[in-house]
Amino acid sequence: MIKRIKLRTLFIGGCITLFFLVLVGRVFYIQVLNGDFWQERAQKQWAHTSTIKATRGVITDRNGSTLASDVPAYTVVVNPEVINTIGIGDEVIAGLKDLLKKPESELRKLVEAKDENGNFLKNREIRNEGWKIDQDLYEKVVAFRDKLKAEHKIQETGIGFVREQKRYYPKNTLAAHILGYTDRDGKAVMGFEKYFDDQLKGKDGQLLYKSDGKGIKLPNAEESYQPVVNGNNFKLTIDSTIQYYIEEAMKKAVNQYKPKSMTVIAADPNTMEILGMANMPTFNPNAFWETKDQGAFRNHAIQSIYEPGSTFKIATLAGAVQEKLFKPDDTFMSGSIRIKGYSKSLHDIKKAGWGQISFLEGVKRSSNVAFVKLGYEMLGQDRLLKYIEDFGFKEKTGIDLPGEVTGRVSPQYPVEFATLAYGHGKVQVTPIEQLTAVAAIANGGKLMVPHVVKEVTNPNTGQTAVTKPEVVRQVISEESARETGGYLEQVVADQTIGTGRHAYIEGYRVAGKTGTAIKVEGQDYVKSKVLVSFIGYAPVNDPKIAVIVIIDEPNVEVGGGTAAGPVFKEIVSQSLQYMGVPKNVTKDDKNSKEPVKAAAPALRTAPDLQGKTMKEARELLLAGGYDFETVGQGASVVSQYPPGGTKLASGQRIYLLSQEGDSSVIPDLKGQSLRDALEVLSLMKVGIVVQGEGYVTEQVESTKNGKKLITLKLTPLNEPGGDQAAADPPPDGENEAKSNP
Repeated sequence: MIKRIKLRTLFIGGCITLFFLVLVGRVFYIQVLNGDFWQERAQKQWAHTSTIKATRGVITDRNGSTLASDVPAYTVVVNPEVINTIGIGDEVIAGLKDLLKKPESELRKLVEAKDENGNFLKNREIRNEGWKIDQDLYEKVVAFRDKLKAEHKIQETGIGFVREQKRYYPKNTLAAHILGYTDRDGKAVMGFEKYFDDQLKGKDGQLLYKSDGKGIKLPNAEESYQPVVNGNNFKLTIDSTIQYYIEEAMKKAVNQYKPKSMTVIAADPNTMEILGMANMPTFNPNAFWETKDQGAFRNHAIQSIYEPGSTFKIATLAGAVQEKLFKPDDTFMSGSIRIKGYSKSLHDIKKAGWGQISFLEGVKRSSNVAFVKLGYEMLGQDRLLKYIEDFGFKEKTGIDLPGEVTGRVSPQYPVEFATLAYGHGKVQVTPIEQLTAVAAIANGGKLMVPHVVKEVTNPNTGQTAVTKPEVVRQVISEESARETGGYLEQVVADQTIGTGRHAYIEGYRVAGKTGTAIKVEGQDYVKSKVLVSFIGYAPVNDPKIAVIVIIDEPNVEVGGGTAAGPVFKEIVSQSLQYMGVPKNVTKDDKNSKEPVKAAAPALRTAPDLQGKTMKEARELLLAGGYDFETVGQGASVVSQYPPGGTKLASGQRIYLLSQEGDSSVIPDLKGQSLRDALEVLSLMKVGIVVQGEGYVTEQVESTKNGKKLITLKLTPLNEPGGDQAAADPPPDGENEAKSNP
């Protein structure tokens, strides 16, 4: 009996010991041998990472008007479980079909979606039609949801939203080829958005914290915080009003001539700040997916090369003037000219010519023979090529936009140098190369780097970098540039024989040159396909704007002066008046030709927009070429500044408020006068603190006693110092006859 008890005790003790050893071994295995694995698993249970999304930088025009920014967006979500439990599936499908324009069959699949066990799913996003919709559509879907709630007396309809952010371009197609766009995932695809993506997108922040089993943050646990770095804000050199003038003039020409494409660039020749750039066909970056023609996305201004024709004669003329070879009163026999070693004659558009004429008349008539003599015979091959290279026709301009290509200048034989002198044969250029070269004539002989970035502001530090004008080289002397400009002015001013006479603007001195180039297909010129152009600047005595207009394959036989000249005239005349450049007029005296300054153009009046929908107001302002900015997300204009009927200063901005109070987003007021800033902020009913005098250079937003407070820091206009250089970023007589060398 005792022995049995002892054996039982030993057995139980052995089992306990064995269990203990197994337990110790298991603990050793888990905590020592496999400790790293379980430590990682545990950390995943209590450690959490919260991502703080960076805000993509705002892009504005030179006056601070927003061209691209992040705005709230909403993705529509349906809950099949709720919808089918209530029994309102058909109503939901019908309503969302009308609002989102999504096919009924696709909506039904989402609303009736089930898992593998046959149970209705809970949440399904409606893509793509309901993905990141704008405020107006969001409000319509909300109204539909509220209607369902009221009709069925229910609290939950199975229709919900995910609040997100999306890129928004408030002026739609305006400057689309400059801006480019980001796709629905926020990825930069083309244009400025792509080129400066690293600076615009910023860097997301992170918060690492620990929580208990219920996910509640532990109060005394260590935290790791990586602050968010918001993207840089860019102010461009583009002027939205001038850009509007460009695009409206282009629309008229496109409707009239139905060309394959059309390109216009405008710049300040003294700084080579790009004031406007447009191509047609174009696209809307807010709905880029609706554009089926991929050619509409191409920025021909910097990405296409073409045989320029007679606009290229400007380089030849400038070289001859610089070398003091151009004698305007010397004469030559027009019509045709033979080149040694070449069997065919090179000739003018009028093959019989105009007889013995002066070289100045040759310039006015755009005589090919005149320019063969100037460039090929007088300058010679080497000097002609040198001036062409000095004007930048064999190198990129360096413009801060993606995809710029280089022109081609590759003459080998004497006849190719002869045709090069008048812009045909072995020469192809980009529009931006041509405009940069002509700007060098306008500004006194300096070849400059064109640019679209005016300022870059880091919102995290408040530091602003300003782009300084950059001179590449002095191509010709200031005196030669002025003399060349005088001859080009006569091309426009001579209303009898000047090929550029259709670009003449009453009251402004205009210099320019026409171009008509027959296009090449294979090895042959095709006379039915031409590229016509006009390039020039104004006023000649004090240039403010240089413009190039290119119309590719108009549907009628027409020259550059007839087709492109009027487009130039419309853009430049509107722009100069908008800039406040006074006209020159002559005294009312038959014996006097002395120019006198005319009165500045009359000030425009602000339209009364209060009570209109935001869409109506935007369309009206765009049609009138006004600079404006919208404030708030409401559907109607609650108030505006300046009020309707107010006389507007040149370039003064109109603010449209669609909601008032602290819920409104404060607009960027930098560069505005104190009066304008105070009026806008007063309409928004926020607190205001003013520091300094002059114009707004900085604004700081804070809260005091629960109310939004805006501190405005002012600096006198043109105060010296403080600017830094921005970092480098990653059938008229104008037609010319052609000969195919």
